[in-house]
Amino acid sequence: MADIQLDNVSVAFPVYDTSSRSLKKRLVGAATGGRIRSEAGPSVVHALENVTLHFQHGDRIGLVGRNGAGKTTLLRVLAGIYEPGVGTVRVDGHVAPLFDLLLGMDPEGTGYENILLRGLFLGMRRTDIEAQIDEIAAFTELGSFLELPIRTYSAGMRLRLAFAVSTSFHPDILLLDEGIGAGDAAFLEKVNRRLQEFTSKATIIVLASHSEQLVRQLCSTSVLMEQGRIIEISSTSEVLELYRERTSRK
Repeated sequence: MADIQLDNVSVAFPVYDTSSRSLKKRLVGAATGGRIRSEAGPSVVHALENVTLHFQHGDRIGLVGRNGAGKTTLLRVLAGIYEPGVGTVRVDGHVAPLFDLLLGMDPEGTGYENILLRGLFLGMRRTDIEAQIDEIAAFTELGSFLELPIRTYSAGMRLRLAFAVSTSFHPDILLLDEGIGAGDAAFLEKVNRRLQEFTSKATIIVLASHSEQLVRQLCSTSVLMEQGRIIEISSTSEVLELYRERTSRK
């Protein structure tokens, strides 16, 4: 059974060589972004502070908040990309992060080589990747370009390749960030069909999004975040209403 447990998790990033103290003051007073503390030495951005969450089999969780609220940082912690400076993270189940899609890819490698690299990066077994390589290649619609280094690809072509690999298996835990720009209208239709199939088979979904429609569609429970902190965990309708209220006051 898939399960996610975070206990008092904090993530902080030092900021070196701040070029302008007036800029720093503006950031310190900003309503968005992680909290910035200026101490002896570099400033420190506190991207997450004392986050405690528990997600279980069947949960569909929306992460709601302004830009810089900590949503993407939290997704990266769940994916194992960031290690918390404080607190503990336990994730049971195979995780598929559908964000930062180009991580684990080599610009000098061919499309075929990067299918293998991306798959290994996601924790897939080599034999499983090789068994699915023809299906992955067909989904990308890249044809003979797969024999070329991906540094020769457009941004859309790279995203097609990464998306095809990332959705070639069915995970226990699906981590989503809204907006996968993967090509023209016809290809985006394929992307939407694949995502619908993918989300129906994941046992836990965590979605970070600014789209109320998307959060309502996919998530029964939502988490409101501000400046790296958890403000509210409740039904999606209640969290979205609170988010609108707090946004209108600022």
